[in-house]
Amino acid sequence: MIPRESILEALSRYDESDIRIATICSHSSLQIFHGARLEGFGTIGISLRRNKPYYESFPKASPEIILEVESYQDILKRDFQERLISENALIIPHGSFVEYVGGKNILEYFRVPMFGNRLTLYWEGDRSRQRRWLEEAGVKTPRQYRHPSEIDRLVIVKLHGAKGGAGYFKASSPKEFNEKLKELRSKGLIDPEAEVAIEEFIPGVRYYPHLFISPLGDPNLPELSYGRMELLGIDRRLEVIDEIYRGLPEIIEDYLDYTVTGNIPVVIREKFIVDILGIAARVASASRRLFNPGLIGPFCLEMVYHPKKGFTVFEVSARIVAGTNLYPMGSPYSTYYYDEPMSMGRRIAREVKNALKLGRLKDLIY
Repeated sequence: MIPRESILEALSRYDESDIRIATICSHSSLQIFHGARLEGFGTIGISLRRNKPYYESFPKASPEIILEVESYQDILKRDFQERLISENALIIPHGSFVEYVGGKNILEYFRVPMFGNRLTLYWEGDRSRQRRWLEEAGVKTPRQYRHPSEIDRLVIVKLHGAKGGAGYFKASSPKEFNEKLKELRSKGLIDPEAEVAIEEFIPGVRYYPHLFISPLGDPNLPELSYGRMELLGIDRRLEVIDEIYRGLPEIIEDYLDYTVTGNIPVVIREKFIVDILGIAARVASASRRLFNPGLIGPFCLEMVYHPKKGFTVFEVSARIVAGTNLYPMGSPYSTYYYDEPMSMGRRIAREVKNALKLGRLKDLIY
């Protein structure tokens, strides 16, 4: 793993008067570029050649510079990384960046300064480590099964990493688990070598709150051990399986897929905000104990609410999530923090701007 000192050494050579916000042209990049422009930063997009004209077609969100690559693995090449460093690029990681470049590759080979704590990729990308994180936070989580033979109720089976729900399936017994896993592998939908995680399926209403924690601010919630926490939006996800009723009875198999295809805005019942912020604060505080300096910037709690069980956290996304794309000009919640439109992309850029003013940019980077 690249030591943080090595990343900060590269950062020390940056011209802080010409910092540029950079990321892969995918996932939430339009929002990131748009927000960076509103805060006065230059922007750099990394794009496959075939995608470039589509990103250039958005005049308010197109990056000022687009660096073309044949493959996203080109990003790991030494000369490409040196180009980014020479441009004073700060990389904003998002789901596509992590998936296409690879969390392990980012940890081991990517030497360009990134916004946030890249150790979160290590803790987020493996479900056993993520489970330890949530247990350290003391939040309610689904039961996990170490072996398929233990399955005694409805479970959901997931892949590790930022897969967007692809390859997930449900099962109610060891026999059903083995049959479905074998079928999905035979169809090439799950890699034969891929490990899976098995957890209890929790019924209820799913919510995905978008949080931001600023280490530049003072704690504003009783459960926080550091930083200022903000709730900047909430969404729900549109998964292929949500449309299963449309295919009955002829093509039901086509809809047995948890791939996320879009997002829906949500305003939650106000009394639940107390629960969500309390849980988020405990998750953030646990992150600092486990992988100092802990969470920095955007993250998302993936939760389900059951009227008798309350909120259960089934996952953490320790970066900007695609659901924030619903709010390029701010959400109903960002209004309570800012007098101007504040997307998550703009909030990241605002944090960088504040850090530059305070001489604390290094506190946001690894």
